[in-house]
Amino acid sequence: MDLRQKYHNEVKPRLMERFKYPNPHQVPKIEKISVNIGLGEAVVNPKLIDQALVELTQITGQRPRICKARKSIAGFKLRKGMPIGVMVTLRGRRMYDFLTRLIHIALPRVRDFRGLPRSGFDGRGNYTLGINDHTIFPEIDSSKIEKIKGMSITISTSAKTDEEAYELLKELGMPFRR
Repeated sequence: MDLRQKYHNEVKPRLMERFKYPNPHQVPKIEKISVNIGLGEAVVNPKLIDQALVELTQITGQRPRICKARKSIAGFKLRKGMPIGVMVTLRGRRMYDFLTRLIHIALPRVRDFRGLPRSGFDGRGNYTLGINDHTIFPEIDSSKIEKIKGMSITISTSAKTDEEAYELLKELGMPFRR
């Protein structure tokens, strides 16, 4: 059973019962997942942006967009408009597929993994986690990697509070710390 079916068949009824929602449309759901790779070193080595584009496309199944610097910072030798990262926003089927791979394949491959911290919630029902090594995804061939990149993954939900978002993600199978 994929996560979308699990959400509709199991998670939604449990959340309705737990939070006593009168209307099924009030039950929180995942709206989008944003995956971001920041590459400050791309100022010196522009080839890193191209590698990150290819790798993030392999991981998410969707072509990322290049993020450019908004302003110049002389101390970092950064000029306005220089590419400094790549990001992709996933919705619908791709979002659920990515979340399934993240929960069941990638996170268990993290060395010394003890669960995700609850401190990643922002107060408005969104959760952000950082990954130091993008090679935990099986789509990446680690023998062809020049530099290990970190990534930031933000899961945006329609939940109004962190508690609702926590219950939603926990029910979907996110491995939080005890």
